Amino acid sequence: MSDASRTSQQPNFFNPVTSPEYFDGVLSRRIMAFLIDCFFVFGPIVLLAFFIFVLGIVTLGLGWLLFWILSPIFVIWALLYTSVTLGSKHSATWGMRTMDLEMRTWYGGRMYFLLAAVHVIFFYVLMATLSPLVLIVGLLNPARRLAHDFLTGTVLVNNEDRAARLRRK
Repeated sequence: MSDASRTSQQPNFFNPVTSPEYFDGVLSRRIMAFLIDCFFVFGPIVLLAFFIFVLGIVTLGLGWLLFWILSPIFVIWALLYTSVTLGSKHSATWGMRTMDLEMRTWYGGRMYFLLAAVHVIFFYVLMATLSPLVLIVGLLNPARRLAHDFLTGTVLVNNEDRAARLRRK
């Protein structure tokens, strides 16, 4: 659906019964998108840790005192990466874009920065506390929404190009 048709946003805009092309293969591609995003989140942190390690060797151990900053930097970076990319015009992280996915509100609107930040906070909290249950929820509903999607009122769908290709099949 084009952005022009999205102006009449309505509850349950993405319905797996009436528009199955938006949900075909979403859960498996979501897992792949997550793995790609892990590279973008963990990659810079690993490089920073390596830099601190080398700095520690050069400064005879003094540089290793900087290892304490890795945890807060990781939290800030993960939150910023996800919030900025999900809150962009694409409504998708780089991993989601690679897998032709986008996140929308339950009424069809695009994501925005604050909603994306809340979504990622719920994701990390739920993964830390209910890890396998978060994924099981996706297997038990036709829209393949995970627990944090329900809490934030979002849905992950195929982007318009992929949905159009699936409609033609």
